Amino acid sequence: MTEQEPLLEWVERVAMYLARDGVPPIAGRVLGWLMICDPPEQSAGQISEAIGASRASLTSNLRLLTSMGFLTWRTRPGERTVYYRMAEDAWAVVVRRQVASITSFMDITRDGVDLVGADEERAARVRQAHATFEWMAEVFDTAPPLQADGPDSSDSAGHPDDEETP
Repeated sequence: MTEQEPLLEWVERVAMYLARDGVPPIAGRVLGWLMICDPPEQSAGQISEAIGASRASLTSNLRLLTSMGFLTWRTRPGERTVYYRMAEDAWAVVVRRQVASITSFMDITRDGVDLVGADEERAARVRQAHATFEWMAEVFDTAPPLQADGPDSSDSAGHPDDEETP
């Protein structure tokens, strides 16, 4: 087994996980690769070689991941090559966008109940969707803020669980 094989197996796990939510496998592989590659900035050629994707499919998936907020890109002075990397706080930014969309869908479900009538049997499906999204919005509204280094951070300064008891 080469040194890179365990990395690529992990990348594939990321891709298959994201595929359950409709993310194309190539996009999932790109994302997985850019999460663990060294150096953290990679050209399309480097990514293509690492994950075994064609340049054509890679280009559209790089665009998709960039538009979703996962990736950023830049060029270097004197070079025409574009380098991609994970966006700063990519996961938090993407999740915040999804949370914001919950509120938008709650407006739509509220309008749906008004449209078909709250007492109508057919409104039950809309009410169920509305109640679910309302619950999700409440969970996110009351959740503690994300720590900059994440919950598994080794820097635990100021964490209430770390205080010594007299």
